[in-house]
Parts: sequence; C-alpha cells; structure tokens
Amino acid sequence: MRERSSVGVVCALLVLAMALLTGCQMLSSSGTGEDATGERPTAGGATSSTPASGYGEVFLAVDECSSFGTTSFTEVPCTSERAAARVVARFDGPVGRGPLCPATTDFVLHISAQKSSSGGESPVPQGYACMRDLEPPHPGDPGGGGGPRTIVGDCVYGSGSGQVRETACDGSGGKKPQYKVVKAVAERTRCPAATALYVRLEGKAPVGCARPV
Repeated sequence: MRERSSVGVVCALLVLAMALLTGCQMLSSSGTGEDATGERPTAGGATSSTPASGYGEVFLAVDECSSFGTTSFTEVPCTSERAAARVVARFDGPVGRGPLCPATTDFVLHISAQKSSSGGESPVPQGYACMRDLEPPHPGDPGGGGGPRTIVGDCVYGSGSGQVRETACDGSGGKKPQYKVVKAVAERTRCPAATALYVRLEGKAPVGCARPV
C-alpha cells in the first residue's frame, strides 16, 4: 500500500502535542471548595475546518489515519497494519485559537505549514488534527487519565505546590485519584453542595464540579 511521509510538498511535519491535563493547574482557596485553573486558553480568532476527503487528497483529513510515532508521523491507509490513530476532527490555524477537539480525543497532532518548492502558497496550512486511537485504551475517555481536555468523569490528584494533575480513575496511571469531576456547569453556584474542587473546563460549561474519591 502506498504511504505518504512528512517529506515533500504534499506532507507536513507533525509534532505530537499531547495536550493532556497532566499539565499543571494552579489551585486557590475560594468559597466552599478550591479552584483548579491553568489550562491553555481557547479564546481567539475563528479558524476554518479542513473538509473530509479520501486518502491522499488532503493531508490527514477527517477519517484518515496516522502511523505510530514519537516526534513525527506519516499518513497511512486506515487498513494498513501501521495505522494507529484516526483523525476525528481537523482544523486550520494554531490549536490555542481554534475550535475545541471532541471531548474524547486521545491526543492532538500539530501540523506545521509546508510551503511549495516554488515558494508559492503553502499546500499544507498550519493546523491541528484531533486523533483517536484505533484500539483501546483511550486516555481521552472519561476517567482515562489523559486527552487534551478535562471532561466529566475525569479524576485528578494533588501534585504539590498548590497544583493538581489528571490521573486515571482506576489508579492505573501510577497516581491515586483524589477528586473526580462529576458535573460541568456554567457557574460554580450550580455545582452540587458536596463539591470540594472547582476545575476549569473548556466549552460552554467551563466549571467542573469535583468530589473526593
């Protein structure tokens, strides 16, 4: 089967951006609970999505697949034995300014712009692909301990110095979970009375109500 690598005008250098909630979040005492903050901002100019296509027409379009990798990836047919993850959403522009990836995205690939050999318009614009592993486990699932977004069902633990990090709810991540996000609301006043931690989420319900586990 033919494969398309990250070399040449039809490909782009892919850098794995595991935008997990393993990134630190700051805590500050407030109200009846604590407030977990520090996630990447999502405000900014709107970007356009790249339309879906068959293999080979658009680099890593929706429903296309990538190979395994650590710092670089290649696009491969989804039927290939090298296929590891599928594109569930694809957007142009910087990830911090574009639309959110679907809630159960496992990881995000940042795609660098690739200019044509003639110096004209870039055949592959800067963008990002929201990826879902073809096989479990899925770190982006609720309680999975990873993924680019914190969602209802995820767990966190205190990592010291007033910070929390996401961990698998079943303890398989090596760190015992201390809090679990049980509800997402627009305002913290709508959280259940038993809420012990407020976690800043992304999207239309930006407050996560977390309870001890």
